[in-house]
Amino acid sequence: MPTPHNPPAAVRRALHKLGADIHDARRRRRLPMAVVAERAFTSRSTLQKVEAGDTNVSIGIYAGVLQALGLLDGLSHVADISSDRVGQTLASAELPKHVHLRRPAGSSRDG
Repeated sequence: MPTPHNPPAAVRRALHKLGADIHDARRRRRLPMAVVAERAFTSRSTLQKVEAGDTNVSIGIYAGVLQALGLLDGLSHVADISSDRVGQTLASAELPKHVHLRRPAGSSRDG
């Protein structure tokens, strides 16, 4: 039995939206739940939980369902560095203000 998990409201909203989007994508493709569940290597009842945005379903199951619908590519962009403005700002703040070349040992300025 999984440990009870009560994520913040923002997480619940995001998963609810993802589930609704998965539900709509499946229906647009005119695929029955049984077919998508089989392609995602899961049960129909778990697919129902995914489409409801259940927070207790593992991300692996969500990924399997996305793959079954041909939508897995979008998942790889979720935390992509190119869209991480906060991370980029923090990394830029740590850059040195000045860069100095090191001179090899034993060399003099006069040359």
